[in-house]
Formats: sequence, structure tokens, C-alpha cells
Amino acid sequence: MRYPDASRLPLNSSVLGNRFQPAAPVPDSGEAGCWLLFSGEALVLGSAPGQASPLFEQFPDDLGAPCRTIRMGTWDGKPLRIAELGRQPLPSGYRAAPLLHFFAREALADDVLTLAGRAQQILGWERNSNVCPHCGGQPERLAGTWGKRCTACGYERYPPIFPCTLVLVRRADELLLVRKREWPQGYYSLPSGFCDFAESLEECACREVLEETGIRITNLCYAGSQSWPFPSQLMVGFTAQYAAGELSIDHDELEHAAWFALDALPLTFSARSIAGWLIQRELARHRSDCF
Repeated sequence: MRYPDASRLPLNSSVLGNRFQPAAPVPDSGEAGCWLLFSGEALVLGSAPGQASPLFEQFPDDLGAPCRTIRMGTWDGKPLRIAELGRQPLPSGYRAAPLLHFFAREALADDVLTLAGRAQQILGWERNSNVCPHCGGQPERLAGTWGKRCTACGYERYPPIFPCTLVLVRRADELLLVRKREWPQGYYSLPSGFCDFAESLEECACREVLEETGIRITNLCYAGSQSWPFPSQLMVGFTAQYAAGELSIDHDELEHAAWFALDALPLTFSARSIAGWLIQRELARHRSDCF
């Protein structure tokens, strides 16, 4: 398999190796480095030959002054900064698209995609933490961290990460797959959902499968996890066996769900995602069992 274990999936920090060294925000020294640029929610690339990467060696003068810059660490020993350009049209020579577009089309190398995912989460936190949610006061940075403390009431908070489970459910040589209306035509994936109050990951996994499909599962086993900056989830993958129940689809959540034979699966998402990785891993095991 392209990714032997989930920790090596793109968007997880281990993909970056030693080339990236994270750092909490500090005053910028102005030292030469590289840039990741965002226009609103879209990642910016140059359209000139050779600029297929969103990493710019210097901030382009023709883009005007950014509305926000943040130093997120170092890349190959040089400062790596994020710049937010706002939502104005880009001049000729640049193109922009949501990060998920590049993820789905595999248009970026895994390490660059992972850097951009981290940058997108940082930008999201910066945009959404300018006002204290308790009193409306002005937060200030907590030294050495990405956390902030309100200067009025003292409330402290840190970047939120939202755990979400997904489960590969097997019944003999079949997989339980689901489809949501907003997905590309024909695509299926695994039952998934966010953790609720006072709920363990295991409880969440079992509940989501039951609520969405009416299926009860057993032999739940952790398989791996993936950072998911769309906007700020941690996708926690499990495998399980069918235990009981008939399909009963929650049509508020899903358009369709069904059991599919392993040798006749519909379109599924790329193995760059943990859902696709779990499915591909199960297919590889099935093929080896057949020989």
C-alpha cells in the first residue's frame, strides 16, 4: 500500500519529517523564508510554469499588503509564514481553490499538502479567536503557545480540535458503505460522525453506525487517525464486524447506504483519506486471502 499505516497519511505531521519545525507565533524578525498564501478560504498557487506548489520563496509584490501574517515555524531551516490576502480577485498569474480541491485531485505533494492543512487550521483559529466568547473582551496571546487569554475576564482558550469517528464494518465479504447528498455523484464512504457530550470514541463509533444505518456492530478495533483541516477535525478510524440489524437509513443524514461485495465496490474516496485508506487496506487483505 502507498501508506503502510495511518500515521503516514497526508495532513498528519509525521509526513513532514524533519523538514518542518513547528513554533508558536513570535514577533517576526523579517528574515528571508517562504510563504503560504490564502485568499479567503482558498489556497493560492502561481499559474506560471514551475509554480505548481503553493510555497512561495518570497511574498509577491503584486498581491499588495496582506491583511494578516503569521509565522508558523520553519521549513528547511527557514521561517515559514502564512499570509491572508482577503477575498479580493487575484491578479493574472495566480490561481486559488479550496484546499479540499487539491486534496481530492492529488494535485499537491503530501508534505506540501500537510503544511497547507496546518496553515489553514491556524488561520481558522486566528479568525475565530479575536473576541472572548465569555465577555466580548480582547484576547491576548499566551506566550509560547497558540492559546489566548482575555484581557478583561481572564478566560483562557486554545485551538479546538473536534474528534470524529468513522467505521469500516464488514459482514463476510461485504462492506457497509454510505452516501451523503453533497458528495460527488456516485461516491460512497464509511459511516462517521462527531463525538457527543460524555461519549468515548468507541461509544461514538457504535452510536453513529446504529443511528445512520440501523446496524449493530461488534469487535470494534482502533485502526488509525488523520488530521482533517476541513475545518478542524481529528478523524479516528475503526474496524468492526456486523453483529445484528437490518438496514434502516437515516435520510436526514444519508442519501443511501448498502452492503457492497468487496469485489464490486462503488467509487470511494482517495486512499489519501483515512476512509479510503481503510477500504484499500481491507481490499488488500481480501485479495491476499483469496490466494
